[in-house]
Amino acid sequence: MRRLRLRRAPRPLERLAARPARLLAATAAVTVLALTAGGCVTVHGELALLPPATRAEAAQALADFTSAYNRADKAYDPALDAGRVTGPLGEINQAGLRARAITTPEGNANHQPLELTDARFVLPRKAGWPRWFLADADPNRDVDDGPGDQRWLLVFVRNGPQQLWEVAHLVVLGPSAVPEFAEEDGYAVPVAADTGALAVAPEDLGERYASYLKDGQGGTFAAGPHTSQWREQRQKSAKRPGLATQYLDRAANQGDFAPLGLRTKDGGAFVFFATRVFERQTAAPGYRPKVDPGVKALLTGEVENTVTKEWVSNQVALVKPAGTARDGVTITGRLQGVVGAEGS
Repeated sequence: MRRLRLRRAPRPLERLAARPARLLAATAAVTVLALTAGGCVTVHGELALLPPATRAEAAQALADFTSAYNRADKAYDPALDAGRVTGPLGEINQAGLRARAITTPEGNANHQPLELTDARFVLPRKAGWPRWFLADADPNRDVDDGPGDQRWLLVFVRNGPQQLWEVAHLVVLGPSAVPEFAEEDGYAVPVAADTGALAVAPEDLGERYASYLKDGQGGTFAAGPHTSQWREQRQKSAKRPGLATQYLDRAANQGDFAPLGLRTKDGGAFVFFATRVFERQTAAPGYRPKVDPGVKALLTGEVENTVTKEWVSNQVALVKPAGTARDGVTITGRLQGVVGAEGS
């Protein structure tokens, strides 16, 4: 008699997103970070507003990051820059290096050292820890004139005086997309996560963005490559013959994933925030979804007819002042990467 095989039903996508354990057993360590964390300096009974670093210290942090990044990229060894990345960039970076260490164990034969020059540092003055700053630098991975010109915007965070500066957020923008920042006494002005002075408070951006990508409603987000066009691309991929694709987006705003914003001269804000994306592909009976080698290197479980990829997506948005009726948020940059995968 032929033995019948019972196939385990795939887990609902919502359960995958909600469970506390990550899809990967080992992920980049995330340092606990809260916008209301302690450690404030008290001067005559008041909280002192302090710059996060001197410009020399910020330049050294950028140099240290670049050096570690190059060592890790050359060897495909996540341990070599693990102490210089955190938050959304850290998880993307570490997962990518782990995958490439499996697919290309001999290292990166095509490594070209990253150089970040013409650095400009935006230093927000605030009380207590964590402290953070923005580095706006010219990479050697672009064309310096015309539409191919790029700037790398890196957000460095530090949770205490004994900790290293780590890069939590990274986006790539054209020079004209970098706004002018407001200043007070020569320093940039940070934006509170729960401020009511903006069209959307930074702490709500992740949830609002996830909701928009699901139904396209609300009128909060301006049309563009990371909003309306991104939804259109998803809808097209969901209709491929023989392969059903579902997406589930979740805000990621805890710890070093917390949104960080700077006041702009027009009264709005420039805000970095992150989301998690679960992309489930289910093949027609008798077929299996194709799995890229880089994703397969991060895979747990066996792909029978379904593969679920977990992405971390890092965005930066221009947020208009409160009272804006429509298009109050423009997503100007997005960087994402697969951090885990599960077969079923």
